[in-house]
Amino acid sequence: MDSTLLTAFFQHGTIRDVECLFPDISGYPRGKLMPARSFAKGAELRIAQAISMQAITGEYSYDPIFPDADPDLLLVPDYSTLKMIPWSTVPRAFAIHDCVLLDGNLCPFAPRSILKNVLARYQALGLTPVVAPEIEFYLTEANTDPSAPYQAPISKSGRAENGQSAFSMNMLNELAPFWDEFNAAIDAIGIKGDTWIHEMGLSQYEINLVHGDPLALADQAFMFKYAAKEIAIKHGLNAIFMAKPIAGQPGSSMHLHQSVVDDKGKNIFSHADGSDTEHFHHYIGGLQKYLPDLMLLFAPNINSFRRYISGSQAPINLSWGVDNRTTGLRVPLSAPVARRVENRIAGADANPYLMIAASLAAGLAGMEEKLSPSAPETGSAYESSHDLAQTFLAALTQMRQSDSARRLLGDDFVTGFVSVKEIEFQSYLSEIGAWERRFLGPQC
Repeated sequence: MDSTLLTAFFQHGTIRDVECLFPDISGYPRGKLMPARSFAKGAELRIAQAISMQAITGEYSYDPIFPDADPDLLLVPDYSTLKMIPWSTVPRAFAIHDCVLLDGNLCPFAPRSILKNVLARYQALGLTPVVAPEIEFYLTEANTDPSAPYQAPISKSGRAENGQSAFSMNMLNELAPFWDEFNAAIDAIGIKGDTWIHEMGLSQYEINLVHGDPLALADQAFMFKYAAKEIAIKHGLNAIFMAKPIAGQPGSSMHLHQSVVDDKGKNIFSHADGSDTEHFHHYIGGLQKYLPDLMLLFAPNINSFRRYISGSQAPINLSWGVDNRTTGLRVPLSAPVARRVENRIAGADANPYLMIAASLAAGLAGMEEKLSPSAPETGSAYESSHDLAQTFLAALTQMRQSDSARRLLGDDFVTGFVSVKEIEFQSYLSEIGAWERRFLGPQC
């Protein structure tokens, strides 16, 4: 945004302040609130480096990648993201920021930096990836007791949803006050939804975002979660993006459709006659080879692994197949111009910047190394063996020991990410749960 447009944005003088946001390692929005007049003048904004790697528990890693002095970095606005906040009670704007070291380089462990670095590798080859996330989440009654299960909300009919209502239009309408405000809000901030559906779970929903630039789509997914949570609270609800929030109900995913176009805008995954190109097979080969070491980016929490149950439409391996929803890598039937692969591994709890970066980096490595994929799966991939970590600790260990993860995403990032996840795992182990009291108390 040039200075003229920036001045015009603030010219009416009614905007009180600006949320200067950035995604932390979990994809959670952090930042500072700045007076609008200061933001409009380009005032410098700093924050401690370690904030971008804060654990979900609020703790910090003291890994050597973080200097002992805990120095600052700069928050530099991406003016293309500057928008008004529709749900704010006062006139307020937001802008997503990059984390930049004081020497001018992108912070090597900030999630937006990781994605930008991967996209630069594509650009150097004259290629442009195109992505489209699908995001699932639950709307629940307000939950103030962490020990109490999430419950479906009371809708305008006076009843809570009971049973599974996949693709029900009635159930989409039951929470109309929330949806009316939410849809207006995401339209206003530039989140481009393709379709909405009621998913299989109780009060579970899904949005498909319109395909486009990976950084823009990561920003949209980031703000989608933020907006959903804020507006849900206004309506006495919770928007829940856990991978498996309710026992006995389907998990929530964040599938990623991905393709690559050349400098003329041509999809390099398909020939004109609709047959697959070598690039397409190499891309899938890269996903199959490298995603296992990057599993922790698609399933970043202990709860994430409750979603991967055979037969539940959550993948358990990296088989690929055409129009086959039992595979981890699905190729939808399409015209040549829309040829793509759908990565079905990630949960809704994944950081969209890191999930997109990991998938694109693995696919690019496959094309560069000319890797061959397995034969396509025509039956049920649930009958095939697991080739993905089945527990949080296994995924953490695999990523920590992976040279390829460090090569694809950076040594400092992998070291820092793993160290944060180790802190979260130790916090989890320190808490005694209901299952232990129910069964171990009486019988041990």
